[in-house]
Amino acid sequence: MRKLFDKLSIYTDFYQFTMAQGYFENGMQNSPTAFDYFFRRNPFGGGYTIFCGLENLIDILENYQFDTDVLRYLKEQGFKQTFVDYLAEFKFKANIYAPNEGEVVFANEPVIRVEGNLIECQLVETLLLNLINFQSLIATKASRIRKVAGQKTFVDFGLRRAQGWSGMHASRAAVIGGADSSSNVLAGYYHGIPLNGTLGHSWIQSFENELTAFEKFAETYPNNCILLVDTYNTLESGVPNAIKIAKQMQSKRHKLNGIRLDSGDLAYLSRKARKMLDTEGLTEVKIYASNQLDEYLIRSLNEQGAPIDGYGVGTNLITAYNEPALDGVFKMCMVNNKPSMKISNDLFKTTLPGLKKIHRYFDEEGNFYRDCILLKDEVNTDVIHSPIFAEQNTNVKGLVKEDLLYPAMENGRRARQKQSIEEIKNYVKNRLALLPQYHQRFENPHTYKVGISPSLMKMRNEIVKRRSTSS
Repeated sequence: MRKLFDKLSIYTDFYQFTMAQGYFENGMQNSPTAFDYFFRRNPFGGGYTIFCGLENLIDILENYQFDTDVLRYLKEQGFKQTFVDYLAEFKFKANIYAPNEGEVVFANEPVIRVEGNLIECQLVETLLLNLINFQSLIATKASRIRKVAGQKTFVDFGLRRAQGWSGMHASRAAVIGGADSSSNVLAGYYHGIPLNGTLGHSWIQSFENELTAFEKFAETYPNNCILLVDTYNTLESGVPNAIKIAKQMQSKRHKLNGIRLDSGDLAYLSRKARKMLDTEGLTEVKIYASNQLDEYLIRSLNEQGAPIDGYGVGTNLITAYNEPALDGVFKMCMVNNKPSMKISNDLFKTTLPGLKKIHRYFDEEGNFYRDCILLKDEVNTDVIHSPIFAEQNTNVKGLVKEDLLYPAMENGRRARQKQSIEEIKNYVKNRLALLPQYHQRFENPHTYKVGISPSLMKMRNEIVKRRSTSS
């Protein structure tokens, strides 16, 4: 059996190697090159995206190489020995510029820039897209759920519904985006994220009756007992039996932490359950809910005044069920030290040339106001233009600004201190606090303006004109 996760240098599309060998055969392997990563639309019809997956990408690229088994396999796929010999000595030595992981970013801005030789930039394209697109998607979904969950508990319950091993990255991204914890034990071990979980219906079915099942679980976990109350009949059996157990635990100086509802009308059942618990003096017993939840259903439960203290969110989070892909792309912007761009009849698909950076401008209240894409060597600009409608512009003279892109890797090595999950999660929280609420609403969010500098617009237009006259 071939080992999977120690062969990540070939975690890519076949055509990357096809092009790489072509570059090598034509003596182009050392051509100075740069590529931009960006996406064309924020997911979920929303107004922002959470940038996620950078730390995983750096970890892999720091150890990016081709071992003997991989080289033999590539030779078997028809690649020439001279090219395979080149890969045997290959080391990733490119520079990567990116925001801090957890940054709030927007459509059509170059979120990552990779600068290196043509082959190394080309080979890492699919890996970068796979990691960044998916984790950014899930982190954004989680941030939306956190927004409506507020201070209530929010747990990732999605592993069993994830698409295979993607559950590892999904659980990481879910916690970065706002989940308090995850049920994914391997992700907890590997990524250092908090774990949480209760019990399943099979525990209750394994005993002769529900009360006995509850008793045994409470005896086993007297300090962390949450009972699942919907196996048979939530209001006639589950909650009454949970109340009996809570009283028994009180007599032993323990307490029932909570009950979980996993089916039915959650608003109705939670109100009834809350009343039953409070009538018995069990006001500290919390009510948790699961079962196909997402940000819209949680918002609805809140609007109905459902007395629910926490949510376990599975399928709709871990798969980004209503929009399961972020359309991020990786496009060349420089080759042989000359700016390059993809030109299309559709201006929305025409890319921006050259090495670039992003300035974020703040309004008088210190909130995010505009982002501007500038050429790398520009110090500042007073005016930013719409990349599509040039006549639309904004004066940003005198506004406080910050650079968004920093060295993430230099010469193939990590350029900044590795961030913990908790640090990235807190960064997300702090940055979202600076994004005005009208950009965060679910329905028809206000579009955050991302513009380009006059110098970048001039370069783009000149290249387009030159290409049109030469073709």
